[in-house]
Amino acid sequence: MKQHTYFQVLSLALLSLVVMTSCEREVSDDAVLATYPTNGLVFNDAPIGLTDEFFISFDPAAGANVNGFGTDDTEAYEGTTSIKIDVPAPNDPDGGFIGGIFRDRGEGRNLTGYDALTFWAKGSTTAVIEAGFGSDFIDDTYRTATNVQLSTGWKKYIIPIPDPSKLVQERGMFTFAAGTQSTNGLGYAIWIDEIKFENLGTVAQPRPRIENGEENLAQTFIGGNLQVEGLTQTFSTTQGDVTTNITPNYFEFSSSDASVATVSELGQVSVVGSGTAEITASLGGEEAAGSLVVESLGNFISAPVPTRDPQSVISLFSDAYENRPVDFFNGFYAPFQTTTSSDFTIQGDDVLYYLNFNFVGIEFNQGVPTINGSLATHLHFDIFIPVNPPSNTGLRIDLVDFGPDDAFAGGDDTTLSQGFTSGFVSGEWISIDFNITGLNPRTNLGQIILADFAGRTPPSEFYVDNIYFYREDGGNINPE
Repeated sequence: MKQHTYFQVLSLALLSLVVMTSCEREVSDDAVLATYPTNGLVFNDAPIGLTDEFFISFDPAAGANVNGFGTDDTEAYEGTTSIKIDVPAPNDPDGGFIGGIFRDRGEGRNLTGYDALTFWAKGSTTAVIEAGFGSDFIDDTYRTATNVQLSTGWKKYIIPIPDPSKLVQERGMFTFAAGTQSTNGLGYAIWIDEIKFENLGTVAQPRPRIENGEENLAQTFIGGNLQVEGLTQTFSTTQGDVTTNITPNYFEFSSSDASVATVSELGQVSVVGSGTAEITASLGGEEAAGSLVVESLGNFISAPVPTRDPQSVISLFSDAYENRPVDFFNGFYAPFQTTTSSDFTIQGDDVLYYLNFNFVGIEFNQGVPTINGSLATHLHFDIFIPVNPPSNTGLRIDLVDFGPDDAFAGGDDTTLSQGFTSGFVSGEWISIDFNITGLNPRTNLGQIILADFAGRTPPSEFYVDNIYFYREDGGNINPE
């Protein structure tokens, strides 16, 4: 087999992490008047009109493997050559997944005359990969992607364009990402051929959605900011319905009451007054299913600003200190957890918001180091209960040390628990200080659990701020 390798490494984050923060790319009057190439061909035995690098990889620092991309002169759907992608195992030292983009070598192409991106592909196994277009690693303004199920024989795939009128000057010709989540960690090969934009004429019945088509309620305060999420477009095709995940730039957003909440072209909601406003959207003239109902409760009461000396604090979540890295503040432990999250930011103040609470886990042990808290004496929380709690309410805090092996459930884990039953009132911040000196040696702290205590009903919802370990005497908390 003859295999050619093309790649360029760019220090960029994964596109799934930057889509919601991409900038709107304004189309100038000059751009509208300009005539950009309308060639829909992307790959046909060779890259067509793409950059010299051909394949531009996701960032290796984020785990992307740059070594598995090339071409294969012994396998093709049509012609002589196809793209071959070797998907690595998750423990591959060069990176546990592969993905990137193909970018137009010029100023972009006019794709308004097409209704879909199509390509032929097959796999050495029936894995699931992500594919799409609109990613150029510059703006990613009109990124569009969907999951596709590979076959072991050649199959044509159709990815509809959510609104062709938007693609006046598009540079992102193709994007893909492939890992082993669907193959239980086993690597595999992918062949792709005949990538092109087409006007199929059979892409029909657009069904755009925001908030995943649901009517979601968000309670917040003046000065709060929210993001409209769950953005998709669905079309019927000759292969059935195809749903793509898309950027906000395809939509036109509106607010039912701009004196309560305004919404930007990127679906960013700013709360400016008290009351209720409904955020809706349309795409290509079609009203999107779903909405975000914003209920503003007025001015927000911030948690007390911590005053402890930073040298005596190890912070997990506080705007007053430098925070240690955390895996997550809600583990969404299935199937028993009901707790959801609707975290928010009010005028630069970040706040955790737990709803439908039964228990929740905060972890710092998987992708981040555990914490040496051997000199810490207490764990601090500030909580705010927005509605009246049950009369017998209580809350338990568990702190878990992973022991000398620094591994969860390694046989040497220890847990310290304490229940709190007094001071739980609504409408004001409550400080909780958990004495953790009974947990030893506290050198590999990795998990905090909030749950019910002794059969008492916990608050159904509450805000949390200022989560940190501290040394009561004010001395240096970091071991020498």
